[in-house]
Amino acid sequence: MNNDPEPKRILIIEDDQRIAQLLTRGLTNKGFETEVSYDGVLGLRRARTVAFDLVILDINLPELSGYEVCQRIRESKPTLPILMLTAMSEMEDKIEGFEAGADDYIVKPFDFRELYHRVLVGLRRNSPEAETVGKVLHIADLEVFLDSKLVRRGGKEIKLTAREYEFLVFLVKNKGKVLSKNDIAAQVWDIHFDTGTNVIEVYINILRRKIDRDFEPKLIHTRPSLGYILREYP
Repeated sequence: MNNDPEPKRILIIEDDQRIAQLLTRGLTNKGFETEVSYDGVLGLRRARTVAFDLVILDINLPELSGYEVCQRIRESKPTLPILMLTAMSEMEDKIEGFEAGADDYIVKPFDFRELYHRVLVGLRRNSPEAETVGKVLHIADLEVFLDSKLVRRGGKEIKLTAREYEFLVFLVKNKGKVLSKNDIAAQVWDIHFDTGTNVIEVYINILRRKIDRDFEPKLIHTRPSLGYILREYP
């Protein structure tokens, strides 16, 4: 009897055949099963109807943009990890991708080793072992329910993506401590090297808008040259 675990299935939605073949070859060599869709409509249909463990999604797609594909996948599969792969590197593009529901964002051209690492992090985050049950974290009027992954502030529910939620949990669990970018990268992204991206600043901006902008007191504070701290006073 074969007790080996089933290989993880990854959907690649990418219209550039060269990149799609590169990803397919690299991920297959790492033991994954892969499937490629070359336009947004087909990719969305496959993501909705087939049980994949992770999606790698380009933004500039024929028929339907990656942003819209991501949003529609989120409607039916809110916990499916989605890694956006795109040539657009501006802060606004990244924020739009995260707001559409992406869990991670890699800019072309990319090093396959980094992409593979991000895939592993996304899969690990979505595993049953990653769940924490029966606890509620508090700071001021912010509540984070670890069993249901519900976030509320002032009694109002705050909608977060999986990565935003994990980042917030890390901040709340370490409230009152100054957290460096290296601390955050290692604990939230499981990255122990400089990727040359500003992904942490992007997520800080998103969390500030979602949990601080319309509320008092402000909870997320910057310590120049040191990092960030979550507390009820400046």
